Amino acid sequence: MRIRVLLPILGSVLVACGSAASGGVSDLRGRTYLSTSVSENGQQKPLVAGTQIRLTFAADGANVGAYAGCNHMGGPGRIESGRLVVGEMAMTMMGCDGGRNEQDAWLATLLTGRPTIQLSGDELVLARGTTEVRLLDRKVADPDRPLAGTRWVVESLIDRDTASSIPIGARAHLTIGADGKFTGNGGCNEMGGRAVTTGTTIAFSDVFTTRMACEPERTRLEQAVLAVLRDTVTYEVEADRLRVRHPSGKGLDLRADR
Repeated sequence: MRIRVLLPILGSVLVACGSAASGGVSDLRGRTYLSTSVSENGQQKPLVAGTQIRLTFAADGANVGAYAGCNHMGGPGRIESGRLVVGEMAMTMMGCDGGRNEQDAWLATLLTGRPTIQLSGDELVLARGTTEVRLLDRKVADPDRPLAGTRWVVESLIDRDTASSIPIGARAHLTIGADGKFTGNGGCNEMGGRAVTTGTTIAFSDVFTTRMACEPERTRLEQAVLAVLRDTVTYEVEADRLRVRHPSGKGLDLRADR
């Protein structure tokens, strides 16, 4: 498995403390925006395939965070005279190919260059020189998927501050039903059991699997999945992502199947 260490980000989520055009700070706190278009010199600027600019304003009004497809970045921020003023930014240190590192650098330069910021309803516009980025509130652009009835596919295994990818070619998934039961596959065997949702928690019990033997990597994946799907866990759905965390520090990051 490839291991990625999740380095802490200083002020990992940026937020404004002023007014943004027609919208004040209360309109930005706790909101996330996704890019809908990027232009330079009046022409559309294509982003790296499969990426989108993500801008998150913290609920405490002190920080703003950004993501362009590779590393997470963030730092202290405020709004002055219609401009977003970002202080020194911290960034994770994961190397990416396909131009994503360069895209990170481009976004960091834009954010630290005191771009103008304008909010109109659910649309946010950042501009600096001939560069303009239009973004839409994430809840409008990419609504949360329902927990029940969605097929969730495991993308990462979490162990406190470390995330590991699943073995190449392996696939683990689960579907939680409205009847308080779940079914799925742990990466090797079919599985099922009870999954009772209350607020932001899921109580797993009576978990069972078939007993097919698999190669060691798939067996380890299944063991890791089953170590999370027991007892009562917390969960959070954001757009097409599901985060499940066990009190032990183990967890799963999953994505809605397409």
